Amino acid sequence: MIPRKRKVAVVGVALSDCGRVDDATPYALHAQAARRALADAGLDRSRIDGFASAGLGTLPPAEVAEYLGLRPDWVDSTAVGGSTWEVMAAHAADAITAGHARAVLLVYGSTARADIRAGRRTGDLSFGARGPLQFEVPYGHTLIAKYAMAARRHMHQYGTTLEQLASVAVQARANAALNPEAMFRAPITVDDVLSGPMIADPFTKLHCCLRSDGGAAVLLVAEEYVRDCRTAPVWVLGTGEHVSHTTMSEWADFTVSPAAVSGRLAFGRAGVRPDEIDVAEIYDAFTYMTLVTLEDLGFCAKGEGGAFVDAAKGRLLVDGELPVNTDGGGLSAQHPGMRGLFLLVEAVRQLRGEADGRQVRRRDGAPPQLAVASGTGGWFCSSGTVVLGR
Repeated sequence: MIPRKRKVAVVGVALSDCGRVDDATPYALHAQAARRALADAGLDRSRIDGFASAGLGTLPPAEVAEYLGLRPDWVDSTAVGGSTWEVMAAHAADAITAGHARAVLLVYGSTARADIRAGRRTGDLSFGARGPLQFEVPYGHTLIAKYAMAARRHMHQYGTTLEQLASVAVQARANAALNPEAMFRAPITVDDVLSGPMIADPFTKLHCCLRSDGGAAVLLVAEEYVRDCRTAPVWVLGTGEHVSHTTMSEWADFTVSPAAVSGRLAFGRAGVRPDEIDVAEIYDAFTYMTLVTLEDLGFCAKGEGGAFVDAAKGRLLVDGELPVNTDGGGLSAQHPGMRGLFLLVEAVRQLRGEADGRQVRRRDGAPPQLAVASGTGGWFCSSGTVVLGR
């Protein structure tokens, strides 16, 4: 693997107001998150020469940049679903390394929940029926059904149980209970998950992410800017990205996610092993996503994810063997559409020792040294993985 020649740091992270936000537009949430991230870094917006955004506007990211009063020299509008922000972070780090930009702002905002309540959209957002989707859409194969079918394959092939999948939701909720910004904090049990209303077999309601409003922002800079920032830098050590499929018939193995490739690339480029990671932030639109991504990133062997996430062992808890989704994840904290940027925010907060109430500690009491954020897009169509260190 070719190491980066110029170091890249994350110096600012922030969330906008999240959860139930009925009185803001998506643009306002973008702006709120961006202002907070710049304030976090202590860097003036005039220093920003790179901008990345997706999911909003007729001409993203130009329209959002204009709203924020930015005129960037480098832009990215890559849109690969939930993995968008890890992929964008990789692109931004590459651009900074190459000298194409010095300060790149990544921003996202969505009023997914408020739009449904106001009747501006329906609960099931259509991806359309053109191209490859024309072969699946007529048969009612929804996004959640695709995830559910993949989960069933893992259960059939490896003996993974419903209780083990439910354990992911239970531990996510336990972590959310420590996070005052989480949307749902009341404890739940495996039985609570299993007894809920069926959404798409085998997923009941609590196997599925919540729907919220909210935004996030992350500022990456070249190493020479670090001295001008008020925060301790969190370094981008390695990144990886991979696209797998869009049509289910083209997915070679329902039990292997694209994180198997993006993770291998990211760890290899960072020069670290999975067993060295202190905290993992993993996209969790559904419980199966967490389980299979843990396998594919190398935290356990293929087929052993069920035993690894078992609630009785508590491995995924803030004080567990491998803290996962320490803010509560998309299952309990917030999920305003494409949640990948939130993974990076939480990973940075953990590494800086600023995750009050849910702070992960190493055995010596220090904050984590290494973190991984891995986003998944579509129905396991794409993956982006970022390894961070302090």
